Amino acid sequence: MRRFESRVAIVTGAGCVGEGWGNGRAMAVRLAEEGAMVFAVDRDEARLEETLERAGDAAGAIRTFQCDVTSASSVAAMVEACVDAFGPPDILINNVGGSAAGGPIELDEEVWDSQVDLNLKSVFLTCKHVLPHMVERKTGAIVNVSSTSGLRWTGSAQVAYAATKAGVIHLSRVVAVQHAGDGVRVNSVVPGQLHTPMVEVRLAKQRTGGDVDALLASRIKRIPLGFMGDGRDTAGAALFLASDDARFITGTEIVVDGGMTARCD
Repeated sequence: MRRFESRVAIVTGAGCVGEGWGNGRAMAVRLAEEGAMVFAVDRDEARLEETLERAGDAAGAIRTFQCDVTSASSVAAMVEACVDAFGPPDILINNVGGSAAGGPIELDEEVWDSQVDLNLKSVFLTCKHVLPHMVERKTGAIVNVSSTSGLRWTGSAQVAYAATKAGVIHLSRVVAVQHAGDGVRVNSVVPGQLHTPMVEVRLAKQRTGGDVDALLASRIKRIPLGFMGDGRDTAGAALFLASDDARFITGTEIVVDGGMTARCD
């Protein structure tokens, strides 16, 4: 029997900025392949359509929904639509996020605020609207996607991203303890230097003047395993935490980074 047979899963950020396996796309497709009814959420409908194309035979188990997860009314409508389509959610995976370069001097206040909304408020809002369904039924698993930037310096100043991703980890711990007695588990996946489509589309422009090979080389140097994973590696960790195999795991993190954060340099 597949691990998530007949379970309802919401995955935010289920689109992808380019071709390939971003975290959200991989998690949505893998959940569907393992039997879940997946409510795939993104603010860009075209990206969701690409996820459906990638899903192959599993696409029939995926329903897409356009949503701005920084808006309380949009999130409330999304959760209501999921309940109407599939029933109350058993699994919530929060994957929305993005980085902006700069420390306190360089970063505009407006960019700081938008980073807080995108990376942290979005997690708060989805938990706020999903948790009542889980608490009522005394079951549920929430997996929040953070970043190794929330644990350590990862090669560039991105103070808002680092701070908000650290906030995701601690939000997860607090909610996990608060709702442990309600049968709800909450954990984080902490990806490191992955080769997702964002590398080509966004990060190379920000950090190496568009030189993708140079960025890849600099990232691989930090990884003891000597290669970069991709969204499918994040999905493997997230699906484990969402599954019954992790029934005694809550309030903690799985770091998916090829050993990078274990290094002292």
